[in-house]
Amino acid sequence: MATLKGGFFIFTATNKNVPVLKLLSYLLTVIFFLLFGLVLVIFHPIQWICLNGFGYNAHKKSVSILNWFIMRCTNVLGTRYSFRNKQNIPTDRPLIIVTNHQSMYDIPPIIWYMRKYHPKFVSKIELGKGIPSVSYNLRHSGSALIDRKDPKQSIAELQKLGSYIEANNRSAVIFPEGTRSRNGVPKPFRTTGLKVMMKKAPSALIVPISINNSWKLLQYGKFPMGLGSHVTFEVHPPIANQGNADEIIAQVENQIVSGVKNK
Repeated sequence: MATLKGGFFIFTATNKNVPVLKLLSYLLTVIFFLLFGLVLVIFHPIQWICLNGFGYNAHKKSVSILNWFIMRCTNVLGTRYSFRNKQNIPTDRPLIIVTNHQSMYDIPPIIWYMRKYHPKFVSKIELGKGIPSVSYNLRHSGSALIDRKDPKQSIAELQKLGSYIEANNRSAVIFPEGTRSRNGVPKPFRTTGLKVMMKKAPSALIVPISINNSWKLLQYGKFPMGLGSHVTFEVHPPIANQGNADEIIAQVENQIVSGVKNK
């Protein structure tokens, strides 16, 4: 059943209408991908103009707006977002944002809601080419593109990103699970990359974030997409990058996992 609330369609399923909703999802997914593709194509030249004509700050603003539009595209699917951040996080020191990973749709809300912290991402190298807007931003924004088959290259990219955020008081976003959870249950953290950035950005605050329900957008696979997901983000109290790295990472992982409801 679909109802209109707060300007968004809210989809609720019962045993009787699940087949109907899945059928509807095919139509809405096509509409979503058309809008999503249009946004990416439009913002690709906008990013180029902003970066080459006006510099970093203009490019950064264009990327923030791009991701706001991507979130609006997912509203077609009945997706809603809640971003809860009660923390007083400073903007004059680097941040290492650590979060669980459920889908690619984790990323736009982090870019938008954490935009004043200039988030940069640790991403697989394959995403650095071939995707309008996305690849351009990853290559030119300061993010790390890692080759998971080449540990030496990956470490060098993470070191570069850590040094970058330390020097410029910006933030790096890392998904320590290494890949997305397809059912929302967090995977064990891989600690090497996080340790590298902690070493290269010793003054950074570590900011844990728990993400819920993003995986439901892909519960049927990439096509069709799931309807009516309420994707939530909870920002936990930041942790100083001081002391034993393994103990800090264990504390961060516990905070993140405790906030994942998997409902």
